[in-house]
Amino acid sequence: MNHSPAPAEPPEPARILVVDDDPTVAEVVAGYLTRAGHLVDRAEDGQRGLDLAERHRPDLLVLDLMLPGLDGLEVLRRLRARPDRADLPVVLLTAKGDEADRVLGLELGADDYVTKPFSPRELVLRVQSILRRARTAASAAPAGPLCSGDLALDPRARRAHRDDRELALTSREFDLLAFLLRHPGTVFSRQELMQRVWGWDFGDLSTVTVHVRRLREKIEDDPGAPALISTVWGVGYRYDPAAPVRDGAA
Repeated sequence: MNHSPAPAEPPEPARILVVDDDPTVAEVVAGYLTRAGHLVDRAEDGQRGLDLAERHRPDLLVLDLMLPGLDGLEVLRRLRARPDRADLPVVLLTAKGDEADRVLGLELGADDYVTKPFSPRELVLRVQSILRRARTAASAAPAGPLCSGDLALDPRARRAHRDDRELALTSREFDLLAFLLRHPGTVFSRQELMQRVWGWDFGDLSTVTVHVRRLREKIEDDPGAPALISTVWGVGYRYDPAAPVRDGAA
């Protein structure tokens, strides 16, 4: 009798939009994603990318930062300004010297980035990791509201308030704050936060640093001397609630 394990199920196909003006890069990326089982659309400039994102409703966007006309950052800004596209997962393609633009892209809500030259196989793995996380989050039953001092989060409505003032959080910032509220007083490394909050098996750990900094700017009285999200040097980050965290539905 054959007791060999059953083969792993292939990932569920997704519709992916690749926006890159370099035909060679776009062809290679599209080829690898197609062989991974996905349906791929391509655009050669920012405006065309926005048009296809509206028309074809992709599940994920692979976006080059250096584009003719509308650059990648402007495309990302416009997408995040659309309520129906605000949560579209985005992977940026960046040049090695574009660190400032990469950070800005993360602050605008990009999910991850890869630096050129890159391994197409690694890009596919990152894409599939992000898609898996997005689908898991969409199918999971949202938890009840969370409250701590003047902070209140409603996972079902995806809204957060402080002192009755709504906080303008990106999807990644919201998920990070919700996770920290559910685990007060526990230290998490950046690697743990990447995996447990966003399900990323790959990525630059500075991504976490950027999201923590942005979140501090929105919830701390003094982001330069944070009292809620503490840095534990050499380990990671810890949420120190100003008041006990409670389930707002209780």
